[in-house]
Amino acid sequence: MAAMTPLSADQALDRHFLEARSKILDLAAILDRIDRGQGAARTRQDPRAQQLQEALSILQKKDDGLRAEQVQLLFSLAYDAGWEKPQPR
Repeated sequence: MAAMTPLSADQALDRHFLEARSKILDLAAILDRIDRGQGAARTRQDPRAQQLQEALSILQKKDDGLRAEQVQLLFSLAYDAGWEKPQPR
């Protein structure tokens, strides 16, 4: 079985540019809706809004190759050894 070769940066940009552009536009529209909504100033104190702002800061970091991991960790719950396993109904 042949080893998989990662895409070059140029290939990755060519392949994913339109999808990334679309997702960024979607996110901009969502943030605009929040900002235009009634009580927008209050939502800035909401931990979820703060997480979104922190995620945007992470996305702006360059050359560390760990942005996806850092954003995933930002939105993940901390490990809890006492977490009860869900039971079937």
